[in-house]
Amino acid sequence: MVVSDSDASGEKAQDGAGRKPDEQSRPVTAAARRERRASARPSGKADAKSDDKTRPAGKAKAGDKTEKSKDAKGTATPKRDRKPKQASIFARLMRFVREVWAELRKVIWPNRKQMVTYTAVVLVFVVFMVALVSGLDLAFKEVVGAVFGS
Repeated sequence: MVVSDSDASGEKAQDGAGRKPDEQSRPVTAAARRERRASARPSGKADAKSDDKTRPAGKAKAGDKTEKSKDAKGTATPKRDRKPKQASIFARLMRFVREVWAELRKVIWPNRKQMVTYTAVVLVFVVFMVALVSGLDLAFKEVVGAVFGS
């Protein structure tokens, strides 16, 4: 689209958004975006880069040698540090007891009323399960006796 700086009346032309056409709104092509980014980049960042390339460097060819690969070849692999010597069995046991004691101090213990309630609930549940298993056992005994005859 070609737009002149001025029309027949001498006024500067504006687009639908009220901007003057010489003001660049958004770059359309990728090259224009790169150029705009490069011009907007502060001088410190542009100087920090070795080359002002717009694309990342490609993979090195088979014949190319980099400094990193030259330095890495021909040197021994560094030794790993050995594990620190393990403490004695008594020291480990005392540490375990201290940690258990610390965890038990974090527990919120139930009071007497809660203990009585929880104990009663458990005993009632156990009695119910014993009655259920005994009832099923007697029922299966009767069924097996009726089918196979005793």
